[in-house]
Amino acid sequence: MLLTVSGPAGSGKSTTAAGLAEALDLEHVSGGDIFRELATERGYTPVEFNELAEEDERIDRDLDQRLYEIARDRDGLVLESRLAGWLAPDADFRLWLDAPVNVRAARIADREEKSIERAREETLRRERSERKRYSDYYEIPIDDLSIYDLVVNTARWTAPDVLAILTTAIERYDPAVDEGRYTINGVDLDSLDL
Repeated sequence: MLLTVSGPAGSGKSTTAAGLAEALDLEHVSGGDIFRELATERGYTPVEFNELAEEDERIDRDLDQRLYEIARDRDGLVLESRLAGWLAPDADFRLWLDAPVNVRAARIADREEKSIERAREETLRRERSERKRYSDYYEIPIDDLSIYDLVVNTARWTAPDVLAILTTAIERYDPAVDEGRYTINGVDLDSLDL
């Protein structure tokens, strides 16, 4: 099984991906961890490294190639990165996590021991930079969530509740169901006269 977990900074990707990997006995690979390691190795903050990547596309292309190869070559994996859903089109289940920017900034501020205002400003800068790069390099519209099997606002539940919701969804997911059919509680919505 190959799962992808994507979403913006502070959405709960790392916590959720690690929890899913443990709950489902899968390996966990984090694109964010790899990116932060590369930034640190080169003496940059993640925000600075994001902006440098706007000028040097090899940074993104190298990281993304690595993640693509991991997704292609491994099974039994939770792949976590902003682009994981795009880099692993054959994934068994693709998740997008999100939360309002103020919630995400507060999480980042707590994690990185900085002010919420600073975390919010850096997060917005980072997102502008990433949106531009993904569009320029790959023509990926990162805001297009139609490729994901499930989109969750993580501000609505605790981290353990998000994990429980997602674990249940993954365990009950039936890829054999027609992609064009939509059901709620087993009722085929295509058959309703709406």
